[in-house]
This record gives sequence, structure tokens and C-alpha cells, in this order.
Amino acid sequence: MMIHEKLTEQAKDFLISTELSVSQIAYKLGFEYSQSFNKLFKNKTSKTPVEYKRFFTIAAYS
Repeated sequence: MMIHEKLTEQAKDFLISTELSVSQIAYKLGFEYSQSFNKLFKNKTSKTPVEYKRFFTIAAYS
């Protein structure tokens, strides 16, 4: 679905470029429950939002 891809791309941007928590990002993107956001994100990227943020944070400082 196009909407899910767009939400995932927006989430990636927020995860990499802000200090917002996963819950805050989920809320900004219109999710009532962060668990639903986590499930969608992992389904689309094979990583949880926290894993994704950690991977790119470590990569940026390597």
C-alpha cells in the first residue's frame, strides 16, 4: 500500500533526524498505539524503529 510506504519513509526521516521517541513519532504519524506503528515499521523494513535508529546512529558516528 502506498500509504504504508509513505508513513515508513516519514518515520525513517524522523528516526534519523530527530530525538523524538518512537511513541512520539508514532503519534505524529497518526497512530493511536505505538505497537501498531512498530508492527508496520518492522513489516516494511525488517527492523524495529529502535533497531533502525540505532543502526543509523552508529553508522553516522563510525
